Amino acid sequence: MQRSFPVLVGLLIVLAVLSSCVFIVRERDAALLFALGEVRDTIVEPGLYFKLPPPFQNVVRLDKRLQTIENNDPERIQTAEKKNLLIDSYVKWRISDPRMFYVTFGGNDRAAVERLQAQIRDALNASVNVRTVKEVVATERAAIMREVSTNVEARARPLGVEVVDVRLRRIDFAPEISESVYRRMEAERKQEANRLRATGAADSERIRATADRQRTELIAQAYAEAQGIMGEGDAQAASIYAKAYGTNPQFYEFYKSLEGYRSAFSGNGNTLVLSPKSDFFKFWGAADGAAPGTAQN
Repeated sequence: MQRSFPVLVGLLIVLAVLSSCVFIVRERDAALLFALGEVRDTIVEPGLYFKLPPPFQNVVRLDKRLQTIENNDPERIQTAEKKNLLIDSYVKWRISDPRMFYVTFGGNDRAAVERLQAQIRDALNASVNVRTVKEVVATERAAIMREVSTNVEARARPLGVEVVDVRLRRIDFAPEISESVYRRMEAERKQEANRLRATGAADSERIRATADRQRTELIAQAYAEAQGIMGEGDAQAASIYAKAYGTNPQFYEFYKSLEGYRSAFSGNGNTLVLSPKSDFFKFWGAADGAAPGTAQN
């Protein structure tokens, strides 16, 4: 029993030394192999690797996954019109060169984030300071993101960092200019609304005038056609009457006298002061419908 104890201790020491000579690199990590304080190798492929036991060699692992920088407070940036905007952005980045990243930041991700935030702030100032509020908010927002991304990428690459994407999530007016901007926008909208109303009123008057003119033309044309048809009808009726009455003039004279009697005596309380021997009553006493004094055939 006393002899087995030193053997067990020695075995444990050997196992500890062997375990310190083996390390695993996961898919999400990059490993830096140090020998006496100097970087000897950079390992980015996952797998099982061997090294000398400390203090001869040791391993530092860095997270090479895609990371996000989000500002808790929006950046206050001035436009070309000297108006302050509050811009909220985020950045996607990752370690592209583990050795350079460690040399620059000592493996401290927080230091890298602070450096990138400062570079993003400078790039935003450079792009926004030369543009108006309208260009930043609406027309050139995509161009600003491209400029900022290119600027930050060029400045971050020597630090061992790759900037994958830069996005402007939200752009707000600073409180001191929000009211004036809203008033100007309201005035512009009212001006546009008045212009549209005026245009609509002019179009409405034009359409009404055109409709009235067409209505007048149609009525005049229809009246002219109606008068033409009535004239043709009257002419045909006159021709028919002339033919019919020409056949028997005495009957025509008798018929017209009957129409005169009907018109004269159709009302109530009509009074006529006429001589019984007047032409109006020449058929009045004739039993055969012939005028008095007319010879019978």
